[in-house]
Amino acid sequence: MAFIGAAAPAQTNDPSEDPAARLTSLKQRIDEQTLQLNALKRSLAEQEASLNEMRRALGNEALAAQRGGAGSPGGQQVAQAPAPVGQPPDEATRRPEVAPIFEQPGVLTPKGKYVLEPSLQYAYSSSNRVALVGYTVIPAILVGVIDIREVRRTTFTGALTGRVGISNRFELEAKLPYVYRADTGIGREFLQGAATNSTVFDSTGQGIGDVELTGRYQFNDGGLDRPYYIGSLRFKSRTGKDPFEVQTSKTVLGFRSDGIQTELPTGSGFYGLQPALTMLYPSDPAVFFGTVSYLHTFSRNDVSRNTDLGPEFLGKVSPGGIFGFNFGMGLGLNEKSSFSIGYDHASVGKTKLDGQYAADAVRLQLGTLLLGYSYRLSEKRTLNVSLGAGLTRDTPDVTLTVRMPFTF
Repeated sequence: MAFIGAAAPAQTNDPSEDPAARLTSLKQRIDEQTLQLNALKRSLAEQEASLNEMRRALGNEALAAQRGGAGSPGGQQVAQAPAPVGQPPDEATRRPEVAPIFEQPGVLTPKGKYVLEPSLQYAYSSSNRVALVGYTVIPAILVGVIDIREVRRTTFTGALTGRVGISNRFELEAKLPYVYRADTGIGREFLQGAATNSTVFDSTGQGIGDVELTGRYQFNDGGLDRPYYIGSLRFKSRTGKDPFEVQTSKTVLGFRSDGIQTELPTGSGFYGLQPALTMLYPSDPAVFFGTVSYLHTFSRNDVSRNTDLGPEFLGKVSPGGIFGFNFGMGLGLNEKSSFSIGYDHASVGKTKLDGQYAADAVRLQLGTLLLGYSYRLSEKRTLNVSLGAGLTRDTPDVTLTVRMPFTF
């Protein structure tokens, strides 16, 4: 009892039992634990960021491996096939870019890099036209003539395209085309002369085409089984000679209706603005891609056509908008070559004259089946070849395009 009684005062006088001291001690411990918790949070955030970066790199690597290894859609260079530890990957074994078959590239230009791409496109089309010029009095009796025409058209388009990476998500592009066109028309007025009395008319045209400016931006970081989305906005000028500038002959024997052009235009004659959205979806062992777009063509007022009978006033001309979509699949064949297949479709709206649809205005459907092949010549140079086959009557029968981009 004496011991207990002696110990009690000692505990009462212990500074650690002082309320103020205990409160100070608890505050210190709370502060220490708060600092430790904040450090753990920072470490967790760093680990999550590192994990996300590894996931993006893995997705970019898969996409680059399947689309060509030239870089991820965001423009960042990514790792390629596994290499032994301590040994850098061999540049010669990096997989090439999957052959581009559409106008919209899937892999953006890396920041600070430049791409110069010369290209040459050949297109051929042929069509037969039977036009009734006159009116029907009673069934099976036509007053007037029938214009029978066959047109064969060949077009060569050489272009120089330049791209620059502004950031890893944004690039700018400029395209300067030069166009050469040659048409051969064979016409005859039905019941006018012998069947062998056909008129053959040749016309050509060459010069600068419509210059184009395009900006592209990548919206998100995709990955394996996660799509990439890339938006673009293209502006088309009217630098080429338009259809209203060239002369149209309305007095050539064998060709009636709206006449025939003695010189061919190299441009459309209208300004245009085209927004588009492209999706890339990596899925081993291939990558799927597609684009939807809409081309708005601005109207022109007080338009006159140049004919051999004098100027012909047309008034306000409003071309129809063009809704387009395409889709395809790319597959790497080996370390240097790759293959693509896809389909491209465009629906061209009717043209209006002074707010009214033209008498012969129709909606056109252009469908093309595309095959592409790519071969890596060096780390900075690739040869791309694509072949298009027209599936609708208004589409060119065959289109052959050769591209060779250089990276600086």
